[in-house]
Amino acid sequence: MPKLIIVENPDNWQLNLEDVEVIAPSRYISDEVYQQTKGLKVINLCKSYQYQSMGYYVSLLAEARKHKVLPGVSTIQDLRFPSILREDSQDFDDLIQTSFKNEKNEKVEFDIYFGITREESLNKLAKRLFQYIQAPSLIATFAKRNKWVLQSIKPISLGEVPEEDKILLHKAVERYLQRKREVRPDRKKYDLAILVDPKDPNPPSDEKAIQKFVKAGDQAGFNVELITKDDFEELIQYDALFLRETTFVNHHTFRFAKKAQSLGLVVIDDPESILKCTNKVYLSELLTANKVPTPKSFVVSKENYKSLSEKLPYPFILKQPDGAFSKGVFKIKDAEEYKQVSNTMFQKSELLIAQEFLPTAFDWRVGIIDGKPLYVCKYFMASEHWQIVNWDSEKMNQEGEVETIAVDQAPLGLIRTALKATALIGRSLYGVDMKEVDGKYYVIEINDNPNIDSGIEDKILKDKLYTTIMETFLNKIKADK
Repeated sequence: MPKLIIVENPDNWQLNLEDVEVIAPSRYISDEVYQQTKGLKVINLCKSYQYQSMGYYVSLLAEARKHKVLPGVSTIQDLRFPSILREDSQDFDDLIQTSFKNEKNEKVEFDIYFGITREESLNKLAKRLFQYIQAPSLIATFAKRNKWVLQSIKPISLGEVPEEDKILLHKAVERYLQRKREVRPDRKKYDLAILVDPKDPNPPSDEKAIQKFVKAGDQAGFNVELITKDDFEELIQYDALFLRETTFVNHHTFRFAKKAQSLGLVVIDDPESILKCTNKVYLSELLTANKVPTPKSFVVSKENYKSLSEKLPYPFILKQPDGAFSKGVFKIKDAEEYKQVSNTMFQKSELLIAQEFLPTAFDWRVGIIDGKPLYVCKYFMASEHWQIVNWDSEKMNQEGEVETIAVDQAPLGLIRTALKATALIGRSLYGVDMKEVDGKYYVIEINDNPNIDSGIEDKILKDKLYTTIMETFLNKIKADK
């Protein structure tokens, strides 16, 4: 991908890097070649990012041209609201306290260039700050109160970079642009990142399935790389992001999806799908409002929870809004259990979902990609349990059996209901869980980032399942060019 560095004085930047051009902001803004060229990566080093400044317009026009730009307009806007950035820093509070545990001063200020700073002991913290605030040069100030806190963080213009730091800045730029990558013999290929968590005992895809995704991506025309939560600042390098890590809204997976989307990457799952699918309160209201069949459901609050017994007989299902993998879901047998469980759940969420209990031998799941059915499975209940996974079991086999069937052999009503439900969310990758009762199909929930494991969901399509998903990425990228 061709790279541009935008600075007011290009003559001061002598970089011998392949595919890198240093130009003035006026050239980038006015020259037709930069208006028409797709797929450029832009490093905006202008002296100011203030609203309607030249630096502001470079980032704004880069996004309009679908160039990948650092910093993006959303980052420039975030830097205007330091309170938001201070709140985000709580996500790595342990690192902050560790970084300053031997600091004798009450205040520390340091400069960061693409995640690097002069003090070696602060480089880990500097990298984390750069991951959160994707701006080339930053000055961070920490103060000790009851504990160390981020007091302020703001961008540094080139004119403000100390003379003794200019060599460090140049090295940081070169290192950022020359990030170690696998050899790419075909430069026409696109770059796809797959986000995984190697330490997750229950990932959405097992290791064998991940390798099949890599192989299918390569065959479709991608350079595929597996990344982790520590690679946030590398997103600008890619054309697409595939999340194969369990998603939550208040989580790095959501930040990855949002950042990738803001950079113009094709993202599965996109942040809107994560936001909608991971909250069962939203799903319940959405499906009901659009007359998609669901079990009888009620939103429960601290104010109305006592009246639920008048609407829903025992046993019923009580759900945490953001539960995943059958966790945060309870079968309530009587009033005493309802009181105890709801009191505990209300400590995490102001609202809960109560749902009619429909006992069945199995749950249907229909996998949907880009508005088309991809796979159909029957997930049978775990042995002597009412869910497909028994998390309380001490046995090795916590899960029920799985039967995969061809899409064209699945009941037509099942497929139609799944497609109607996911059309309300978007055109990403979804798994629709449904109950079948007396020939009718009821949507339990819609999952973004559904399970795709080797030998299970791919049992019918085999390698074609992975190829279909990779071709979806490719078609979305081409449609966006």
